[in-house]
Amino acid sequence: MLDNISLAADAATLSPIALFLQADWIVKAVMIGLLAASIYVWAVIFTQGRGVGKLMRASERFERDFWRAGDIDKFYEANGREELPSAKVLAAGISEWRRSTAGRNVDREGTRERLGVAMNSALAGEVDRLAEKIGTLATIGAVAPFVGLFGTVWGIMRSFTAIAASNNS
Repeated sequence: MLDNISLAADAATLSPIALFLQADWIVKAVMIGLLAASIYVWAVIFTQGRGVGKLMRASERFERDFWRAGDIDKFYEANGREELPSAKVLAAGISEWRRSTAGRNVDREGTRERLGVAMNSALAGEVDRLAEKIGTLATIGAVAPFVGLFGTVWGIMRSFTAIAASNNS
């Protein structure tokens, strides 16, 4: 009967909360830091995932409407101000087209080249904007295992120190 009581008491001291409370401040700091990083990463994953999903649906609608439109200028006037990457690329292309064809002598090859540069530049800016948190996620993903390993090693060293101090090996 006493063995069952002592086993129950030992099990209570091995609960995650009890272990956290018994840990020293360095291990607690590591655990809290890893928990905070995990919460941040999951929040970014969910918000970015939801945002990209909405953006993809809106972009598909925008592209479908673009190809159905008979007059590009009318379509641009009606839809070119949307906050979609595809709308911004279209706006860059239309703007460069208007700038390039405003003069008397229109160099078709030069205009085509400038259109490509303007639209690729707008596209690159939108890709950068959509991927702005990827670097942070990669850094956390690369560093977190080492931080966790540090906390583990620190805890083991403290355990060995406690065993040595008690002269019970």
